[in-house]
Amino acid sequence: MQLIDNDVTRRALAWATRLPRLKRRALVLAMLIVCLGAAPIALGDLDGAQTAARTTAAESSLGSEAVSRSDEAASRSRTRTAPAAAPSTTQHTPGRQPEASRPTAAKSKAPLPVNPPPAAGLTQTQMNHAKTIVVVGKQMKLPERAYVIAVATAMQETNLYNLANPGLPASLQIPNDGIGYDHDSVGLFQQRPASGWGSVSELMNPAVAARKFYQALVRIPGWDKLPLTVAAQLVQGSAFPTAYAKHQTRAEIVVSRLRDY
Repeated sequence: MQLIDNDVTRRALAWATRLPRLKRRALVLAMLIVCLGAAPIALGDLDGAQTAARTTAAESSLGSEAVSRSDEAASRSRTRTAPAAAPSTTQHTPGRQPEASRPTAAKSKAPLPVNPPPAAGLTQTQMNHAKTIVVVGKQMKLPERAYVIAVATAMQETNLYNLANPGLPASLQIPNDGIGYDHDSVGLFQQRPASGWGSVSELMNPAVAARKFYQALVRIPGWDKLPLTVAAQLVQGSAFPTAYAKHQTRAEIVVSRLRDY
């Protein structure tokens, strides 16, 4: 087998310069060994070495490029920040709760009828007069006990009707529910103008008559602790002082129906 000539050696050295440093040293060492006669190398083998050197160089170049790209990708992944959260589309008005957590508003009550439904066997006219008595008591900020006493008294005196009196002709000219004949007594409570209760026109007005009754009631010491019939009698001075007690239960029912007025 023929040794490598000088031309081959030059070509081998040229190829060797293209190889990485370590492989280049190995190739030079191999050529020295050949030159010293340690081992014969065929030209075909040298061509194979050339091809291997080119392949190695290409792989080295690709590897370097891959490492460069990998480093670049790693750098991007290290510096990349999480995307900002999408802005909320729900609009909140300051001072208002979100719709889902907002407490449900209380349902408004239906308006009360002007004429309250009758109770305890009363007619509509009687129930309307009872309403007037209760409303006046509320305006005076009196307790419910006063309303019961007043309604029971009117039940006994006139059966809750606003009565005129022929003995007082002026009373006949005022709207009324009928006629009464007890002395000069008029109105729901049969109050007497001659006894200082007021004028005929005042006493024929159910609201005014109720106010005058309450004003007399609250002047009685401990009126709210007295039995109903005793309290009513001290105001009215009736010839039948115990008659008021029998109306207490019905008066309590009527007043309970009128609490919201």
